[in-house]
Amino acid sequence: MQIVYHIGAECTDGDRLLKSLLKNSDPLSQQGIKVPGPGRYRRLLEETIQNLDGRAPAPETRDILIDAILDEDSASRLVLSFQNFICGPNRIFEDGIFYGRAAYKLSALRGLFPQDELELCLSVRNPATWLPAVYEKSYYKDLGAFLCGLHPEDLRWSEVIALIQDTLPGVPLTVWCMEDTPLIWAQLIREISGVDPLTKISGGFDLLNAIMAPEGMKRFLTYLKTHPPQTEVQKRRIIQAFLERYALEDEVEEEVDLPGWDAAMIDHLTELYDEDMLEVARMPGVTFIAP
Repeated sequence: MQIVYHIGAECTDGDRLLKSLLKNSDPLSQQGIKVPGPGRYRRLLEETIQNLDGRAPAPETRDILIDAILDEDSASRLVLSFQNFICGPNRIFEDGIFYGRAAYKLSALRGLFPQDELELCLSVRNPATWLPAVYEKSYYKDLGAFLCGLHPEDLRWSEVIALIQDTLPGVPLTVWCMEDTPLIWAQLIREISGVDPLTKISGGFDLLNAIMAPEGMKRFLTYLKTHPPQTEVQKRRIIQAFLERYALEDEVEEEVDLPGWDAAMIDHLTELYDEDMLEVARMPGVTFIAP
């Protein structure tokens, strides 16, 4: 069985992507692709890994888990999603390593499904806005303590991805930037689900609907009907044009309010992020989805 797991990151897409996938449960199921509700597997997998505490699972563990997740259904591809799978906000920088717990959690996941074809998906975000967001969700009251000795300029998603690949060599990894999701949402649904390219999907504009003014959304959908795009690139240009005019400022503009973080600091972190994404896009074994 193919098992694809959207493992985060925290404060990126949250459950929005899962909700869009669940909207397509019926057409996906017809192709042997199952998207179970999160209540079927999140706690189950977390508690199983915790109880094993690094030990190898019993041979029958895999089948027991699959039976519980699928409720006696069969599937060729199983789609799971949990932004906190690696860890919650408090442990992101534990021991001074950016998502260092990925090695432990992913090794445990591989142990639970030793013969299945694993795939991983990861959404990343500009540290200039991501770091304040995850810091706010943690219990820390001091940014330095939260970072466990790291500096914001040290954060490289490419290093997290390298750690994932070292832990699970040969496992395909799909990566995208949260900032690009309004333009690539429909493609993400297709890529993660593995649905046949000709299958009609729902929810391709879910994210747009959340960040665009109702008037703009109405005009956008009308425009698509009267001027259907001929290519994916053309469709994304249309989306971009409507976002520039009708995007809800409260939804797309992110305030950064951390002591000592001025515009120059934010610009510098953004430049480092852009350079890091160029590195990620070149990494072997990574499918990088960009507009």
